[in-house]
Amino acid sequence: MPDALVQSAIHHWAPRFVSNGVPLTDFEEVTAKLERWEDWCEAWCRCASLHEGIGRVALKDGFNLSAAQHLTTAGVCYHFAKFVYVRDVAQMRAAHMKAVECRKLALPHLRPAGEYVRIPFEGKSFAAILRRPSGIARAPVVVMCMGLDSAKEEMDSYESLFLARGLATLTFDGPGQGESEYEIPIRGEYETAVKAVVDWIEQRGDLDAARVGLWGVSLGGYYAPRAAAFEKRIKACIGLSGQYDWSEVWPKLPQLTRDTFRVRAHAADEDAAMRIGRTLTLKNVASNISCPLYLVAGKLDRIVPWQDAERVAREAKGPVELVVIEDGNHVANNRVYKYRTQSADWMAQQLGLPRV
Repeated sequence: MPDALVQSAIHHWAPRFVSNGVPLTDFEEVTAKLERWEDWCEAWCRCASLHEGIGRVALKDGFNLSAAQHLTTAGVCYHFAKFVYVRDVAQMRAAHMKAVECRKLALPHLRPAGEYVRIPFEGKSFAAILRRPSGIARAPVVVMCMGLDSAKEEMDSYESLFLARGLATLTFDGPGQGESEYEIPIRGEYETAVKAVVDWIEQRGDLDAARVGLWGVSLGGYYAPRAAAFEKRIKACIGLSGQYDWSEVWPKLPQLTRDTFRVRAHAADEDAAMRIGRTLTLKNVASNISCPLYLVAGKLDRIVPWQDAERVAREAKGPVELVVIEDGNHVANNRVYKYRTQSADWMAQQLGLPRV
């Protein structure tokens, strides 16, 4: 019988694993054998290493496209080894670095290829992946904001949808996320991070800085609308299952999520984490959102109430498309066909691209 934390991870996030690139059979086999949370990271690393091995052989043999696919899968599996495994930070970080390594190996061989870049921020930098659609000299770009326990290595399935429609993607690890989480803690005023990213885009000659969209998932579904309220260079924004006010959802969050927030906020204890959490709010902020907004919420979400999206939609000043999925869980990962392609189409239209 799996312990309570293993059960919680499976219960809350199973559809996300599969919809974001973990083979279903792998998910079933790994979780079927897991009984202790202490074994979670190691079990998923073993799974990831199988895909990494296949990818490295393909790379050695010159089958670069196959290598990219297997290494991307390895990166996703290593990511899920570490995603909320904050009990042992050293073990978590080792798995994380393997995820980064595999995705980096894959990048030159993806179609379209990706570029690992660094974006300056307050004397440090954000790690990011830039991918540009083939055949477009200066493409519009979608800046992709991660959630509390996601990172750029998990985002291939989302990136592909935008790229296929002629949009570049810039997937970055912001404060408290991915490679940034060890040096730059969570902050409520995420607009400072997005400003740095848009400043960087303006320095690139191969991106259309006049057509920048913003996308965020889960906690990133708060970060993206929050940033759009302040950063007026954003032309359109997508928010997936973001909360309105973190302090309101805190009491009902899974313990794994509260622990992860505490660690990535660099807080000494839960009380300190809660004080930081109170800065993550759209109160007196949502009314400043003037760009077009696309919000997704699932009525079966056990992490963020779907009514939070309604609240943002009511207060935003610009045009809003609100998609409430009756049978959708958190981020509606169990019903991705009801919003993923549709939201990508919407973003492409907002940024001036023809229908395809």
